[in-house]
Amino acid sequence: MLNTKSFLAVDFGAGSLKLADFETNEAGGLRLKNFAIKPLGLEGAQDATREATVVKALQDTLAELGLKSKNVNVCAPGFQVFSKFVKLPPVDATKVTQIIQYEAQQNVPFPLAEVVWDYQILGAAASGELEVLLVAIKSDVVEGLFRVAEKAKLKLTLCDASPAALCNAFRFNYGDLEDCTMLLDIGAKTSNLLFFEKGKVFSRSINLGANAITQDFANDQKLKFPEAEKIKIAEGFVSLGGAYEEPENPNQAAISKIARQFMTKLHIQVNQTLQFYRGQQGGTAPQRLFLSGGASIMPYTAQFFAEKLNIPVEYFNPFRNVQIDPTVNLEELSRVAHSLGEVVGLGLRNLANCPVEMNLMPDSTLRWQAFNQKKPYFLFTVFCLVFVAFTTGYLFSKLADLKQEQIDKLDPQVRTKQAKSDQFKAALSSLQASQKQAAQLTTWMSERYFWGDVSSELRRVLIVSEDDVRKKLAAQKPNVEVGIWIEQMISDPNLGSASGAGGASMGAPVQRFDPGAMPGMRGMRGMTAPPPPPPTDAGTVAAGSTIQLRCRSVNLSAVDPSANTAIAFEVQSQLQNSSLFDPKATVLDPTITTDETTGTFTFGITVALLNPLKL
Repeated sequence: MLNTKSFLAVDFGAGSLKLADFETNEAGGLRLKNFAIKPLGLEGAQDATREATVVKALQDTLAELGLKSKNVNVCAPGFQVFSKFVKLPPVDATKVTQIIQYEAQQNVPFPLAEVVWDYQILGAAASGELEVLLVAIKSDVVEGLFRVAEKAKLKLTLCDASPAALCNAFRFNYGDLEDCTMLLDIGAKTSNLLFFEKGKVFSRSINLGANAITQDFANDQKLKFPEAEKIKIAEGFVSLGGAYEEPENPNQAAISKIARQFMTKLHIQVNQTLQFYRGQQGGTAPQRLFLSGGASIMPYTAQFFAEKLNIPVEYFNPFRNVQIDPTVNLEELSRVAHSLGEVVGLGLRNLANCPVEMNLMPDSTLRWQAFNQKKPYFLFTVFCLVFVAFTTGYLFSKLADLKQEQIDKLDPQVRTKQAKSDQFKAALSSLQASQKQAAQLTTWMSERYFWGDVSSELRRVLIVSEDDVRKKLAAQKPNVEVGIWIEQMISDPNLGSASGAGGASMGAPVQRFDPGAMPGMRGMRGMTAPPPPPPTDAGTVAAGSTIQLRCRSVNLSAVDPSANTAIAFEVQSQLQNSSLFDPKATVLDPTITTDETTGTFTFGITVALLNPLKL
């Protein structure tokens, strides 16, 4: 179904913005309702200033024409578009897309993740090879065009490439031409050269634009670019060279020479492309040339190319088969029609199928457009959610009021219960403190025999040691008298450094006693356990965790030179095997002191209790 609504077509060129307002007529054709061309100046060709310049130009143009929000088809300028014709070998139709993607990876000068690309199969050669037009544009460029349209309150529906739009416009208006025809579109920054022949299409983008004429003239005359552009448009022409007389106007003389140099460079590129087309693409010699683009209107441009190519040269009329609304100024349109080929090609995309159909719209833009289309439903959903939330909040508010009434009634009862709860907690805390004290007293009572048990174990160890040594020396001297006793015991030497209520003073000895030497007595004859220290408030500490023993024994070196050492090691061994002492912390003092006057010797042992008394 044809779209009967009006729509816009905008060509965002490097040097000018070209806009046309179209609608479909009763016959299903294209009708031009209005048009405008807005110069962009040098800022339009510079990346840093281009977007802001284009936005202002588009907004001003829409305001001047009195146009409101509409759908718009746009065309990116040639200098921002990469296009290339590639030939694919004859392959199965199911593999064409895969091969074209491979070709895109090999030919597009940017990572495919950063571009939007599309292709069009234009036909097949006699050899069976497929002729494909590959077009790519950076995603951020299209997103910039989307932002421009959005700021102008337009809905971007299609993004085309300049060569594709020109191709569609030419086929629509000059479809009756079957022999080889060239179309040269001279833009501000780049130029497009297209070949048409019996349904075949070939194009090439040339990096030469008419801004170069303006810039060279501005540099030569030391003028600013806008001023040089005005002089070029008003007085410039292409010098025919040879015997033609130089104009008296110095601006015309300078511009004509610069313009001829530019056209000569452009002709060289056209000629090289023509040779490639005939040699590599199998084309024939062109029979005519059509000129288009804003720079092609410079006087004597057509004569220059007619002389160089030796073929007829005409200006491209993209409105040849387009209906013109009576309100359109035909005289003004005739002066600029040759530069509106792209906008006509964009307008044709809203009609029936075109020879070349591409849409360089990135996924992000399409998703955003889909979101905008669904925005009314989204807003309605949000409204419903807000209404439900408000209703729910109102109901909860009523419930909250009822609950507050119940709380106010129950509050006196709660305060009474709370007071009783506080009393119970205080009583419970007092009970727990009493239980803790009782537990401490119970522990002390259970440990009242602590030092008695330690003393009994030490006595047992000494008796066993005497018996074992006597058995070992029986071979040298039967019934040898072995005597070992504890001469001095010091418990917890570091405990005296702590002070507290009821505790020992700083540096005072703790649990130290000397049972004395008791000849003829075995073990700890006459030794009593030291009394437990009084409870303190300094915290719980381990009492008697380490004990330093000074032992004395009968000197048996006369029986066996190693007897005294054996006695000391035997005592250490028995202490290590005891269940009350830590075997790893039981250490024997290597120093053995012999007392010849008493016939005895002394040695020291440090032992550590496995479960010392807790205070």
